[in-house]
Amino acid sequence: MTSNANEGYKMRLDKYLKVSRLIKRRTVANEACDSGRVLINDKPAKASANVKEGDIITISFGNKEVKVEVLDVQETVKKEEAKELFRYL
Repeated sequence: MTSNANEGYKMRLDKYLKVSRLIKRRTVANEACDSGRVLINDKPAKASANVKEGDIITISFGNKEVKVEVLDVQETVKKEEAKELFRYL
């Protein structure tokens, strides 16, 4: 397995949700975190929580729940490549 420059890299949860396009806007991501609708590894997470590879993020959108595994953390990513940052569980 090749190691990339981002190995062990961490990012704020609100920013990761925006970059990965799981939530379109950072302010919305912040609100979701503040209201306890976002979990990392089954624990409620603040917007400032660090996200790293291997983390499981669960987001509650009303009556729908989205659960993803973080595959990669990158500062910026093209729209088409955003879905490669995570995998739906």
